[in-house]
Parts: sequence; structure tokens; C-alpha cells
Amino acid sequence: MAKTQLGARVDEDVAELAKKRAADLGLSIGDYLARLVQDDTSGLRARAVEAAARFLADHQALFDEAEDAQHTPRGARAA
Repeated sequence: MAKTQLGARVDEDVAELAKKRAADLGLSIGDYLARLVQDDTSGLRARAVEAAARFLADHQALFDEAEDAQHTPRGARAA
């Protein structure tokens, strides 16, 4: 497949995050960006975000209980 060079200006912190994530995945920055674009345009990203939102909605009570338990001092009892 033929490749085309693109140029884009991004904040330094965004560029650094992209470089680190690409390295974590063993990808070049170009391949990482191509993957992001493909995931976005294929709807994969939207489906993942929707699935995460459903998961959080379905399990919010468990997360709330865990958070409340972390804020309750040991030995304290609810009245």
C-alpha cells in the first residue's frame, strides 16, 4: 500500500504521549496514528466508549460501595 506523509502540529505533551504509547505498542508513530484513525472511522472507538459507559452504568453501585469503603475509617460503624 502506498504511503503519504502528513504534517500536523500538536502540543508537546500530546506528541510525547503519542510517542510513548506507540513505543508501548511496538509501533512507529505513523502506524500508531493510522491505527487510531482506522479505529475511529470504523466505529470501533465509538463502540468501545459505548460499551464502557454501559459497563459503568451497570456496575456503578459496586464502584460506589468500594469508594465508600475506602473512606470509612477502620473500626468505624455506620449508625
